[in-house]
Amino acid sequence: MTAPAAPASASLAVLRRDVSVSAVLAGVIAIVVSVASSIGLLVQAAQDFDLTPVQAASWLTASYLAIGVGTLALSWRFRAPVLLAWSTPGLAVIAGVAASGQASFPEVLSACVVSAAVMTVLGVTGAFGAVTARIPPALANALLAGVLLPFVLGAFRALPVAPVAVGGMIVVFLLGRLFFPRWAVPAVLLVGALLSLLTGQVGGLTGGGPGTLALQAMSLHLGRVLALALPLTVLTLASQQLPGVAVLRACGFGRVPTSPLITWTGVLSLLSAPFGAHTTNLAAITAAIAANAEAHPDEDRRWVACVSAGVLYLLLAAGAGWVLGAVGAIPAPVIAALAGLSLVGTTLSSLTAALHDERTREAALLTLAVTASGVTFLGVGSAVWGLAAGGVLAWAARTRA
Repeated sequence: MTAPAAPASASLAVLRRDVSVSAVLAGVIAIVVSVASSIGLLVQAAQDFDLTPVQAASWLTASYLAIGVGTLALSWRFRAPVLLAWSTPGLAVIAGVAASGQASFPEVLSACVVSAAVMTVLGVTGAFGAVTARIPPALANALLAGVLLPFVLGAFRALPVAPVAVGGMIVVFLLGRLFFPRWAVPAVLLVGALLSLLTGQVGGLTGGGPGTLALQAMSLHLGRVLALALPLTVLTLASQQLPGVAVLRACGFGRVPTSPLITWTGVLSLLSAPFGAHTTNLAAITAAIAANAEAHPDEDRRWVACVSAGVLYLLLAAGAGWVLGAVGAIPAPVIAALAGLSLVGTTLSSLTAALHDERTREAALLTLAVTASGVTFLGVGSAVWGLAAGGVLAWAARTRA
C-alpha cells in the first residue's frame, strides 16, 4: 500500500496555477448537497440511540475529519478529483437499526470496524473487483431500495404531525426537482428550518460547540456484529465504492488506480470508527459534481474542486457540535421529512436498476420486500434476510434456466 504522498509536481505553485472559481464552487456545491442530503439520518440515529451530545459530536467530527483528510490527501496525490464521503446507505441501515432497537451503538461500531477491515483487505489484495463481481447488481440495488424505502415513507407520515413545515418541504422538493434539482435538498432543509421557526416549533440548541473526539465503547456480541457488518459491507461496495470508481472512469480519470483508493477508505474507516464514525468511502453522486466538465473544462484542473471540498469538510469537523446543535433544534418530524425527501432520488434509481432485468426481477422484489419489512429473526436483521432470500431465489432461477 503506497502512502498518499504528494508527487513533486503537485506543489503549491501548481495549486495556484490550477485553481479556478468554477472548480472551487463545484467543491462547495458538492459538500452542501452531501451534508444536507443525509445529516438528518445521523441526527435521527443519534437520538434513537440516545447518544450524549459528546458522543454525537464525536461521531460527526470523526466522520468529517476522515473524509476531509482522505479527500485532500488522495486528490493531491493523484492530481484527480477523488472525493470521499460517508456511506449514506450504511447510515440508513444504522438509522434503521437504531429505530428498531435491533442493535446497540457499541455493536454498530464493532460492525463498522469489521466492515472496514474487510474493505482494507479487499484494497490491499486487489480483490475488490472480484468480490463485487459476485454480488448481483439487481440484488444490491434492491437491498439499498429496501433500506431506504421506510425513510421515504416516513417523510409523508410526518405530514399530519407538522403539516405546515413538512407540507412546505414537500412542495419545495417537488418544485426543486423540476427547476433546480442540484439545490432541491438544500432548499428543503432551509425551508423546513424557516417554517419550523415561524411556527414556533424550533427547540433550544443542543450539543452546540466545537468538534470533539471521544473514544466510544464497543461490543463483542459476535452474532449481531457480523449480521450488521454484512449489509454494511455489501451496500458500501455496491452503492458507494463501485459507483465512485465508475464516476472517475466516466469523467476521464481512468489513470487513477483503484486499489489504493479502496485501501485508504478502509484504513480511514478503521481509524475513525473508535471515535463513533461509520464507514468512509468513495463519493458517488456528489463525486460527479466535482469531476465533470462543469467544474472545469480542463480535466487536469478539476482536482482543485476536491481540495476546496476537503478544506470545507475539515471546517465542518471543527464545528461539528454547532452543526449538530443547529440540526438537532429542528423538530423530529421535519428531520424525518428531510431524511426521506433527500433519499427519493437514490431510492428511485435503485428501484429502477433492481427491477430492470426481467430475469432477476422476482428475486430483487423479494430482497426489497424482506429488507423493507424491518423483520428481525434469530437476532438477524432484515437486510441480511432480504439478501439471503433474494440470493437463494436468484440462484434457483439460474440453476433451472
